[in-house]
Amino acid sequence: MATISNGIPEKTIERLSEYRRTLLASHKQGITHIFSHVLAGIHGITAVQVRRDLMLIGFSSDTKKGYDVKVLIEFISRILDSEHPVNIGVLGMGHLGQAITKYFNGKGLKLKIIAAFDVDPEKVGSTIDGIPCYHMESFEQVVEDKDISIVIVSSPTKVAPDLVVPIINAGIKGVLNFTSTPLNFPQGIVVENYDITTLLEKVAYFVKENEEGNNGGNA
Repeated sequence: MATISNGIPEKTIERLSEYRRTLLASHKQGITHIFSHVLAGIHGITAVQVRRDLMLIGFSSDTKKGYDVKVLIEFISRILDSEHPVNIGVLGMGHLGQAITKYFNGKGLKLKIIAAFDVDPEKVGSTIDGIPCYHMESFEQVVEDKDISIVIVSSPTKVAPDLVVPIINAGIKGVLNFTSTPLNFPQGIVVENYDITTLLEKVAYFVKENEEGNNGGNA
């Protein structure tokens, strides 16, 4: 995924989501206006980038007070959110799946985790953090009954490839994969592979490089 079908780049969509979270937090604090350079500083980017992102979605502000926080939240929401709530299922309710569910629900977005799936008899048939857990054998039926369009894959990595066909057959439109095995789907299914191990190793590499660079500079 490099560019969204309406011409908005993937990275801009990511930043818009981040901007909205910051704006929502600011709104709760009673902040009514925010300047582009303030928003930029919070996210570690330039004010030019913030203005470019907002111009790209057709938002502009001439006020000397900065952007109207409430208006900007509503504008970004019209871009990011579906008209109707989007239902999500979680495949794999181990520690990671439960942590994702607990973190994500209650955020007040139009995205809602409404079902979980597993094969562990101790989990199947139970309710975990308010979410009913079904057996994978009933996956396609539950997806249809509950109108689930997105799944989060948090299963053990070794079984993740076995989930591809059921996901396709169920008519799922989007997949967020948290396992360390990249999953590939036919065109028409949006997939984001989010490998925590790779991201941590990337962070560790740059920490190492910084330490070695500092030590070299002190020699």
